[in-house]
Amino acid sequence: MLSWSLFPRSASGADAALEPEPEPSEPSGRQLSDEALVEELLTTVAAARSFQEFRRSQRKECFSLLRWLQLVLPLIQEIRETPPSLTDDAYRRLALLGRTFQAARRLLRCCHDGSKIFLALESEAVLGRFRAVYEKMNLALDGMPYSEIGISDEVKEQVELINAQLKRCQKRTDTQDMELSMDFMMILQNEDGNADRAILERLAKKLELQSLADLRAETMAIKKLINERNGQQPESTKHIIELLNKFKEIAGIDEKNILGDVSIPKYLEKCPSLMIPNDFLCPISLEIMTDPVIIASGRTYERRSIQKWLDAGQRTCPKTQQPLAHLSLAPNFALKNLILQWCEKNKVEIQMGEPEPAAEQEERKEDIPSLVKDLSSVHLDVQRKAAKKIRTLSKENPENRALILENGGLPALISLVSYPDKKIQENTVTALLNLSIDETNKVLIAKGGAIPLIIEVLKNGSVEGQENSAAALFSLSMIDENKAAIGILGGIAPLVDLLREGTIRGKKDAATAIFNLILNHPNKFRAIEAGIVATLLKILGDKKLGMIDEALSIFLLLASHPSCRGEVGSTSFVEILVEITKEGTPKNKECALSVLLELGLNNNSLMVQALGLGLNEHLSDIAKTGTSRAQRKANSLIQLARKCS
Repeated sequence: MLSWSLFPRSASGADAALEPEPEPSEPSGRQLSDEALVEELLTTVAAARSFQEFRRSQRKECFSLLRWLQLVLPLIQEIRETPPSLTDDAYRRLALLGRTFQAARRLLRCCHDGSKIFLALESEAVLGRFRAVYEKMNLALDGMPYSEIGISDEVKEQVELINAQLKRCQKRTDTQDMELSMDFMMILQNEDGNADRAILERLAKKLELQSLADLRAETMAIKKLINERNGQQPESTKHIIELLNKFKEIAGIDEKNILGDVSIPKYLEKCPSLMIPNDFLCPISLEIMTDPVIIASGRTYERRSIQKWLDAGQRTCPKTQQPLAHLSLAPNFALKNLILQWCEKNKVEIQMGEPEPAAEQEERKEDIPSLVKDLSSVHLDVQRKAAKKIRTLSKENPENRALILENGGLPALISLVSYPDKKIQENTVTALLNLSIDETNKVLIAKGGAIPLIIEVLKNGSVEGQENSAAALFSLSMIDENKAAIGILGGIAPLVDLLREGTIRGKKDAATAIFNLILNHPNKFRAIEAGIVATLLKILGDKKLGMIDEALSIFLLLASHPSCRGEVGSTSFVEILVEITKEGTPKNKECALSVLLELGLNNNSLMVQALGLGLNEHLSDIAKTGTSRAQRKANSLIQLARKCS
């Protein structure tokens, strides 16, 4: 076995995730209450399980670690359900388990967004860190006082079985990828710099460093690594940069100064530990989107980035490479709303386009009182212009939104939503959508009587008005009482209509709103009555639409309620689900298996039907190669299949 000892390691930055951690000393006292300790355990596991994609060199180990965490979870959940008073021994073991979970989370994050080159070069050291986590988990579970913490025999047996498997796991020796190791050695030992192109291409393919987006992501990861190393390990850093330059060269990207052309965004410098949802990052720029737009393939990008791509003569989707039927860009207001809410919650500042001179900003703020006054003008043109300007101002920042409310803008806007002029409807609904970004405004907008008016625009407004009404209802539905109100006031049926008949953007906005609304149980029945099952089946049949995951996520929520399950569970639907587990993307398969498991657990005949359609043929493969969640669902279905056969 080749051992990579080219680079001395320090305990800083990404390297710290690879260093064996010193065994923690016994705590002198209880730093947390029993309840707080259990909640922290659950929170840490949830944070670790939020990582779903990993670098290829560690993918197998990451999925195995996630599986172990999932298997230990019932122990913690059972302790929370019947909280005992923990003895010193039980507390000590659970505290050690908590530190183990934290180490697992750090390791999974490193393998999720760390430098691919760095992780491949240090693959043996990374494997050692996985074994260290297994050893700590085994140490915490070995001798756990089950009787003292009130654990059921079933969970006790499961944990003891896990513990025995963990001991074997620590002793396992994995063979390195010899070809990968030899290729690295050939490249790094080539002193004249003229590395064999075939070797470089093979390495780039194995590390998935061939596309522009992948190479930009690797550049960002390496810059972060260099910052964390703070000048240490210069030789290692030099090798990593050289390799990245070679990969960029064979990809045809002429960027010599790779550390100068991409800067780390300010929000990452201020919050290096912040876990930014992947959906918020533009696939091209890898920065948080400030103006997300949907292209013909259904994918979302930052407007500036995708426009540059199209201006360069490209006529394909950068992520899927499929040809684009048209080049129009549709604003993704629902996603933008989510991003703004997340940024406000996490105190993350993002630059919304080019900064406007302070004097101009102040001048525009001073316009707000007069604009609000113009909303009540007797002249249609004045009202129309005022509504359009307030729509723009309400999007820009919280200060503008506060000024609009302080000057009586909310009741003025609500009074115009029902105005027969379609353009005024469109602008006022969008202004309300923008105002609803702020949490307190969601309540005020609902109390002001806007919901039935927004629903009316959803039914009869312009195309953009309908789309923005759906986005507004989604934003308002983040408040539980608004979920119920939207359902009672008749908002579900027109959303289902938009999902069935709308544009691509309209369908996506409607799907997002419906998903959030049917978290309220009565709204599930309203969606069924509105014909959502047939609509979702139609979406599943249109693969070009790219909304299979959205449709299955709604199906899963419907199937989780006993009264709706009968409407969802049918032989034809089960046949579609089995087909998706065979032909779908990894995420499609994950969603399909989740729905199948929900149906099968409550209706054995549906499970038997699925098995008769060949489900078993795909389960074993997904259990080995699927996403971590898909693997868990596949294993659960395999167990269920044994009971049904």
